[in-house]
Formats: sequence, structure tokens, C-alpha cells
Amino acid sequence: MAKIVLDRVDKVYAGGVKAVDGLDLEIRDGEFMVLVGPSGCGKSTALRMIAGLEEISGGKVSIGDQVVNDLAPKDRDIAMVFQNYALYPHMTVEQNLAFGLKLRGTPKAEIRKKVHEAAKMLGLEQYLGRKPAALSGGQRQRVAMGRAIVREPRAFLMDEPLSNLDAKLRVSMRASLSQLHERLGVTTVYVTHDQVEAMTLGSRVCVLREGKLQQVDTPQRLFDNPVNLFVAGFIGSPAMNFVSAELTGGAGGGARISFAGFSLPVPDSVLAAKPGLQSYVGRTVILGIRPSDFEDAAHADSAWAPLTVKSSVTEELGSEINVIFAIDAPPVEHKDTADLAEDAAEGETEAIPLIDNRALWTARVNSRSHVRPGQQVDLAVDTTRLHFFDPASGLAIGHPDAAGTSGAASPADTVTDTLRK
Repeated sequence: MAKIVLDRVDKVYAGGVKAVDGLDLEIRDGEFMVLVGPSGCGKSTALRMIAGLEEISGGKVSIGDQVVNDLAPKDRDIAMVFQNYALYPHMTVEQNLAFGLKLRGTPKAEIRKKVHEAAKMLGLEQYLGRKPAALSGGQRQRVAMGRAIVREPRAFLMDEPLSNLDAKLRVSMRASLSQLHERLGVTTVYVTHDQVEAMTLGSRVCVLREGKLQQVDTPQRLFDNPVNLFVAGFIGSPAMNFVSAELTGGAGGGARISFAGFSLPVPDSVLAAKPGLQSYVGRTVILGIRPSDFEDAAHADSAWAPLTVKSSVTEELGSEINVIFAIDAPPVEHKDTADLAEDAAEGETEAIPLIDNRALWTARVNSRSHVRPGQQVDLAVDTTRLHFFDPASGLAIGHPDAAGTSGAASPADTVTDTLRK
């Protein structure tokens, strides 16, 4: 096992296109690190530079205590698992698992032992005599993982290994991957565009955008304390709701946040927990509310603030209901939210149209709610979990990694510089 360090790593393609821009990242020994971001953010390029499949334009990559910039992939002692399995179709499962060990001249007895240990670990014992064509997609992916496991490398590198599987199989394979990592404890770098996959698998998650590091933290801290609008909107499903709002001082000395005809109290505890937020009183901010911080008022905590809206669409998911409703305010116009909208629309033939340029929000409520499309519904908001962002920089107000930087630079540059320190 070994830690992996990227020190101001750049990748510049012909024409000056920067796929990775000054990436600083330390992946701890035995950690499961997930690189996540929209298409074209540089995550696969970063992984391929660690593997040695892409030449580094600048900076250093270290595996263990060794700088590997000039080492060939075969000399880096890493194993890769690809999206397309990359199995040999003419070989059986057993032969596929053993192939890499044979190339290294491993004794036959040791090969047999390692192959059968990996097959047992992955539930492939009964398929050892089959060829890939006789396996399901999930079984093929397990063979690809087994081929990496038998090598006992210092690190696993995985490039969207589950993206070819159907939704149900992806869930079970995520669980298998977590159990494997728990058992093997090998440093793992995992690339995905699926933020749900990132949140469920990663010890820590690194969010990339346009080749730059946005934030790296545990999944829960990314969800609870995003450093900017982009991370806030990218992490979490359904996505966080945004609106331009006025932060004002209340008559009794407290603060309120007003938008689209609504006015919510801002608890003193929130003002105290977000340094610098008090200085925004009397100014416009971008307010963020996660769908999970709403509830049907009939089932909510009595301390939550009321909000009455008209439901446009309801999505009944069994254990909960997504209530989609329009607010009397336009969608937030910011580079961060524009990039999020572009990523969300990729591959879709048609988006839900806006109603008179009014933003569509989502509230996630208890399945016992009787809300129906077209009805008025009384919602409640947990105001202790409100998020506030600077409208110029997009940085989270009061976030420790963004403190004192709002408006000073572009969000990506500022956050990356702050995290480097």
C-alpha cells in the first residue's frame, strides 16, 4: 500500500487546452478517494496521469515515496479497472485472472492459490471455467476486479467501472466494492461522474471542475458544508435549490432572509456559526436550501419555519415524495449555476420548461403527506440548515476554506489557493 500525492499537476493538450490545472491532492495510504465532477472536468485525465497512461505537463506525481513522472505504467505497481472490463474473450475466467501473474513469471502454485482466493472473495468460484461471453455484466466486472486483486498492487485505479451496469446492479456492486476495500485496505482512486456513487463509496471525495480542485472532504462534510455554489449544486440529489434573496435585520435584533414573497427567520446560531454573514445584512445574497431540509408542515418539527406553495409535480418514491413547485423569482444567474445546468442537461433531449421565467424548486417530504399536483401545500423549512453564498464570487459565506475571500477572485482559483495552504 502507498499514499499518492499530486503536487501542482498540469495537463496541457495541443492548442493550449488545460485539462488539469495545478491539481494538489494527497490520497492517504489505504484511503478510498473518489474523483467526481461533470464531463470534461479532468478526473479521468488525472487518473491516467497517476497510472502513467498520460504524460504530465507540469508538477509531480508520487506513489509511496517515489516520484513516478518518468516511470512506465508497468513499473508503478498499480492495477487499473476500466469501464469496458478489458477481458480476453478467448480465455476462461480462471485464465483471465491468472494472465497478469503469468506474464510476471509467478510460480504456478502461487498463481493457482491467488486466483482461487480472489474468485472466492468475489463469488466467482463456479464461473472459473466459463468465458466472458457466458457471464453477465456484473460478473464480467467482478472478473476485471479480480484480475487487479490477484496482483496485490500498491494501489487500485478505477475509471468509471460501474457505468455500463444497470441501476440495480450498480447498487449491489457499490456494496461489493465497499466490502472489498474494507477487507483489502488498498489505496484506491476511483473516478465517476455519478455523485451518488461518489457519496456512497468515498472515504473522501474530490470535486473537480474545469481541471481545478473545488473541494476535497468526507461525503457528509461536502453535503453539509459545500465551499461554493458549484459544489453545493453538484453534491446532493435532488440538487440544492437556489434563489437571490435579501438578508435583513429583524425588528427584535434577529435576521431574516426574504425572497419571492417569502420571509424566513435566520437563527442566531446560524449567524454565529457563519463568520462574516452578519456583514451581509442589508445586502443581496444567494440562498441555498436542500430538498431534504423541507418537510410537509403536518409532519415537521414545530420550530421549523412555514412556507406555503402550490405543487406543480409530485414524484412518489415510496419512502418519500418529491414536491416540485415554482417560486416567484427567476433562476439564479451565475457561472457556477450555469455550469451545473449545462451538465444536468447533457444527454437530455428536452428540459422541463420554466413557467414565466420562475425557478422550479424541489422539496422532499414524508410519504404520509397527502400532497397532490396542483394543490396548495404547507411546507416547513429547517432554517438551521440554510446555506448562503456571495453573489459575486459564488463562495459559501462563513465557510472556513472561503473565509475572507468572497469577491476577491474566481471561485475555482480562490478555493484551490486556499486548499493548497
